Amino acid sequence: MARMALPTQDQITEKLRAVIDPELRRSIVELGMVRSIDVKDNGRVEVVISLTTAGCPIRSHFEQAGAQQVSELDGVTEVAVGFDVLSDEEKSRLQQTLGRGKLPAGALAQVKNVICVASGKGGVGKSTMTANLAAALTAEGHPAGALDCDVYGYSIPRMLGVNNKPDVNAERKILPLEAAGGVKVMSIGFFVEENAAVVWRGPMLHKAIQQFLEDVAWGELEYLLLDLPPGTGDVSMTLAQLLPQAKFVLVTTPQPAAQTVAKRAADMAKKFDLELLGAIENMSGFTTPDGDRFTIFGEGGGQQLADELDIPLLGKVPLSEDLREHADAGTPLVTADPDAPASQAIRQAARGIVAATPQELPVLQAAPAAAEPPPVSGTPLPMA
Repeated sequence: MARMALPTQDQITEKLRAVIDPELRRSIVELGMVRSIDVKDNGRVEVVISLTTAGCPIRSHFEQAGAQQVSELDGVTEVAVGFDVLSDEEKSRLQQTLGRGKLPAGALAQVKNVICVASGKGGVGKSTMTANLAAALTAEGHPAGALDCDVYGYSIPRMLGVNNKPDVNAERKILPLEAAGGVKVMSIGFFVEENAAVVWRGPMLHKAIQQFLEDVAWGELEYLLLDLPPGTGDVSMTLAQLLPQAKFVLVTTPQPAAQTVAKRAADMAKKFDLELLGAIENMSGFTTPDGDRFTIFGEGGGQQLADELDIPLLGKVPLSEDLREHADAGTPLVTADPDAPASQAIRQAARGIVAATPQELPVLQAAPAAAEPPPVSGTPLPMA
């Protein structure tokens, strides 16, 4: 009986391109982390993957994803995935490839989706949306964190009702604070004197954001929401460099001026090849207790922006005094009064985000066309 042909090293390498480092957000082949591939005569394939640190928290994910991919090849009877650690020289080369000063050691390894909340201009309610979306996602069973990237105008601590000095764990990672309801929170506001002005130049901003992403023990989160500062400057470029797989949600008001500026933020995201997930129209109209509706900021800007960019309009959030009052009090409206019209609109937007994002750990890239591979581990979460 003719023996089945064994797979080639090139075929195995191609299969391993689907395995990505969830933190560096690139393929282990592209990153040069595949140390060796050995094909035995009996169809056993031995792969050695080099890790950035010996105690890498995503080691088991690499093992499962690598074995799953290679086992799909004809002629493979068994897959063994082993590990070693990159030498200092190899780490240095990897740092140069990534344009980084320091490689991360697992802070974002268990964060499934990074969502940047952006607008291009100030005053449209980005922080209010970030805080309430994080609370809504967590309340609906999708653990979320909120990271304040608006270093000059930080307001997330106030809106989520937390403001203490964070602790550091045994691995020297900063522990995020936990807001009521379970949202994990990190902000520059925890480290500066109350109401003190932050006067930093671009490189210092870059370093602070990098530290929040790499040196904070975020743990297992389905969503990490980043509240971006207005504009398309230093912070946006830093995020594009550090998080090439982050997705953007644009917040606008109905007026044409806000919609035009939000489109600039979208153009910046596209320039860095970052995915636009959808748009949220805030302050979309005010309804009086008698039921009269006033479109104080105009009408249709959110839909126009969504149509122009060919992305979904995730929600239209009405102008609401309750939404503002609860943000000031540190008790997000979506959890304090889930039935309020503004809460329902934000929860709808949160469900739109869930529907548009993968629910498994991003260790495998999506298959190009064939049937989707089964999840790496665990049970697929139901879609909201």
